Amino acid sequence: MATSEDPITLEMMRDTLYSAVVADSVDKLGFLRQSPRVPIQPMTSTAKLVGRCKTTLWIDFDYDDPNSYEGELGAVDSCRPDDVMICAGQGSMRAAIWGELLSTAARNAGCVGAIVDGAVRDIDQMDRMGFPVFARGGSVYDAMNRQKVIEYDVPVDIDGVTFHPGDLLIADRDGIVVVPREIEDEAVRRAWEKVHDENKVRDEIRNGMKASEVWRRYGVL
Repeated sequence: MATSEDPITLEMMRDTLYSAVVADSVDKLGFLRQSPRVPIQPMTSTAKLVGRCKTTLWIDFDYDDPNSYEGELGAVDSCRPDDVMICAGQGSMRAAIWGELLSTAARNAGCVGAIVDGAVRDIDQMDRMGFPVFARGGSVYDAMNRQKVIEYDVPVDIDGVTFHPGDLLIADRDGIVVVPREIEDEAVRRAWEKVHDENKVRDEIRNGMKASEVWRRYGVL
């Protein structure tokens, strides 16, 4: 177990942390709205995602634009290791704004997954890739002349939660949590300690300790 002086790396977080325990830590630090409540769910069987936000802002439109892909390609090409692509599509299901080829290109640049507030396609192919993708649902339609990126590497909003470029993000089947930079170190430390406390508590419960006694003794449930 890491001590309070040891850095907790992204790889260590992937092995140990999960969204609920991070949400608890963020809550305790006074940040009560860091998880979108809308149904953005895992679309692939690989459903654990930890990394740093690479943000894109999308709009719907309805006209011929030969440069429809320009913004998204720029964003993908500028990905760095451990980035998570954040597609703030305002929940639109007009077309799929993410798919297999973008996943392949993004992963080649170091991206570790995508969060899409909208629709995706090529779900089976992304599943076979083992590339974690969370979205509102699927669509057969291509984004050309329907949706496009108008900005990237800017703060974006999903269901009232702000995602800043570089913010820590953790997502799994329970939900998505974004951790603001200013509380990241403390939130991660608290989450790390709580996970290890929960391991002790689990053993106590298995050995017969009552839930009320666990709560009095450890303050963890």
